Amino acid sequence: MRGLGVGAAIWLAVCVWLTARSAAEDPPAKPAEALYMQLGQVGLDPDRVYQVRGASLERSAVHITLEDGTIGFTQDIMGRITGAFFEGDGEVLLTPPNEVERRSMSLFTGMAILEEHFATAYFRFNDDAERELRPDLRGAENKQEFVQHWGDTARNLANRDATRLLMTFSRMLPLKGKANSAEQPEALPENAADRFLHARLQGTKLGIFDVYFDSGAAEQIQVGQAKSAENGDLYYDVWTSFSLGDAWTSKASGEPASKDRRTRQGRIEVRRYRITTEVQPPKQIHTRASMQLEVLEGGPRMLLFELSRFLQVESVKLDGQPVEFIHNPAVEGTQLSRRGNDLLAVILPEPARSGQKIELEFVYGGEVLAEAGSGLLYVGARGTWYPNRGMAMADFDLEFHYPRGWTLVATGKPMATSAVETAAGAVGLQASRWVSERPIPLAGFNLGKYKVATVQAGNVPVETYAASGVERDFPSPRIEVIEPTPTDPARRGRQLLVPSRPSPARTEVTVGGAAARAIEYYARRFGPYPYSHLALTQMPGGESQGWPGLVFLSSYAFLNQEQREQLHYEPSRILLQETIPAHETAHQWWGDLVTWNSYRDQWFSEGLANYCALMMLQEKDPSGFRLVMEKYRRDLVTKNKDGMSPMDAGPVTLGVRLLSSRFPEGYEAILYGRGTWLFHMLRTMLKDTQEGRKGQGIGSTDEPFIRALRKMRERYQGRSISTAELLDIFAEDLPPALRYEGKSSLEWFLNGWINGTSLPKLELRGVKFTPKGAASVVSGTILQKDAPQDLVTSVPVYALIAGKQQVLLGRVFADGEETPFHLSAPAGAHKIVLDPNGTVLTSPK
Repeated sequence: MRGLGVGAAIWLAVCVWLTARSAAEDPPAKPAEALYMQLGQVGLDPDRVYQVRGASLERSAVHITLEDGTIGFTQDIMGRITGAFFEGDGEVLLTPPNEVERRSMSLFTGMAILEEHFATAYFRFNDDAERELRPDLRGAENKQEFVQHWGDTARNLANRDATRLLMTFSRMLPLKGKANSAEQPEALPENAADRFLHARLQGTKLGIFDVYFDSGAAEQIQVGQAKSAENGDLYYDVWTSFSLGDAWTSKASGEPASKDRRTRQGRIEVRRYRITTEVQPPKQIHTRASMQLEVLEGGPRMLLFELSRFLQVESVKLDGQPVEFIHNPAVEGTQLSRRGNDLLAVILPEPARSGQKIELEFVYGGEVLAEAGSGLLYVGARGTWYPNRGMAMADFDLEFHYPRGWTLVATGKPMATSAVETAAGAVGLQASRWVSERPIPLAGFNLGKYKVATVQAGNVPVETYAASGVERDFPSPRIEVIEPTPTDPARRGRQLLVPSRPSPARTEVTVGGAAARAIEYYARRFGPYPYSHLALTQMPGGESQGWPGLVFLSSYAFLNQEQREQLHYEPSRILLQETIPAHETAHQWWGDLVTWNSYRDQWFSEGLANYCALMMLQEKDPSGFRLVMEKYRRDLVTKNKDGMSPMDAGPVTLGVRLLSSRFPEGYEAILYGRGTWLFHMLRTMLKDTQEGRKGQGIGSTDEPFIRALRKMRERYQGRSISTAELLDIFAEDLPPALRYEGKSSLEWFLNGWINGTSLPKLELRGVKFTPKGAASVVSGTILQKDAPQDLVTSVPVYALIAGKQQVLLGRVFADGEETPFHLSAPAGAHKIVLDPNGTVLTSPK
């Protein structure tokens, strides 16, 4: 075969594979499924067991060495070896590229660098890993015993990477209607365009963990481990994840990492959805979903979609013709697996071409709704109700058929559907149609036996849909016992006070009014509300969620003050529950109109939406605002029984990775708590450095912070934004007092605070007043403790005059442990204080 090219050799293997199947049985009706089953059930080949010594696999930052042992390779699939099992002495070495990832690695392993010996390893790959190892292989004895001992283990592990390998090998499937044609499918790549390696290692100290290299992923290298938390919940702890050359810095560094991610994930985009769904309470839906896609970069034979595993797909058609699909495949080998096993693979009849327009139609049904009592239904934890390729802007046209007596609310603008309603009515159903007014990142609906109330936010109607009761498992306040008193003239006996169950329908006008006020407040600052109306719908559970034009509000958001007090909530929790409508309304701008670029940027959506709601609280109730901010500060440093604090979970830029077995509550404490503080610090820094400019104080619609947010809305509406791009907007009009080392950049804030975790302690030392004319010059040193050596903090320095009056002298960059300063102080200044208003996220006092 020396004279054949690589592509011809592989095609010959494909023909042999198909011919071999045909000789024993009919050709597979579903060749992709047959290939998928082979990839997921492949076993070890007794004729390919070797002794190995001093061999290595090198994949960028991943270095795997097989010091001494036995290795058995898998059987051929399409003429290629795709896996191996090793037993003996091996070592993996991986150095994360930056401080964020080294801290993450250290959190889970105790070491900033992964350097671990392993006793066994299972490898899956789509490249020539076997050929790399071949020079260090020698004949082995006891081949059959090795396969008998490890064969079942290898076969059980094979399905974890079958989907990822199918993405590669699907390119070699016969073209539809051309199985015997001279026209050949694309050859498997021999370069870095599609290289995959998964090593599942049994470490001598760290236990079983995974190492991934995937050239097609947004972050090509990932190391992690499945582990249970103390409460028994299973998490996948991501020890480190990074792209080759990743930096997460602003444009001042010249590193376009965020744009690389956006390009990598944008090869095929969904432009439009048309979804018709029949809802059958309490759990069933049956749906026909059509989507129009555009191929931006050709090549793929297989497309992956998210769709709940609890929905059964009946058919998939491409441009009206049936195509092969595989639902609920094993996906451990891909980053999508971290979101659950809810994938649908669609096999195209031929490779997608750049510029091609594709229309797919899916028909499916099943149980994706959850029922919580009191006429409350919702799309629950059972997964995604329509096929999608992740959050991306698209047009939606939704039509629903559902029983009489129920109310359905969805994303989009309700449209007249007289013909559809007549047809639905003939079979005892209602019908409604909802069309998006602009491209939106996702779509949803809610169904319940609601009462509705409408209020106005200017010309924007705000409709609130609430049931007469709450979910079955909603907590009940304690029954109070009033003992009789001897002085009671009525001589009443012991009395029982039984609080009534909440009725959200009674408070829906109040809740709608809170959202309406938020719309008016935000519109004056960030620009017009993006949609024609806002619908608030009651949802069981403690979580709320904002969709474009539609908000799922937790039942807790409908409690009144008395009901919250009866549940004995802390004052800060009561305040936060009161801000839920404003928080979710803010997501209409931050999260729906402007989305995040990757999981590392999701913090901006939660942190900014939360801070916008607290801006309203600050103007209405300054002491309540301070109470909430102090709660966030304390929550970050509250230690668990292991002496660890949520702040140790990592920076906001780890996003969903903050959900781990070490810190089950880390995501909320960091993204909501620290994320809110980061925006508060940005806002007060900008305010302080422009103090005295008329009309630009806190509460102004033209303060620097608000102007920057308006710019973000104008430039990025309908698009995603990265953290670096967000900071670049704030840095455009950066005043001189915030230009660290004279640079018009917030890179110091990104590196130390956004990518940092510390809450430093600030102190003064050696303060001295030197008279200068009618005023004085004050000097001293700012000590920054419990912080990294390179942390830079903009510290507001105040003087006390005329008793206790505070005067801002200026801001000083505290750089490292000790920073000397010299500032001018007015006459009468007699004491210097650092950040008396608590605007810097320092450790609690």
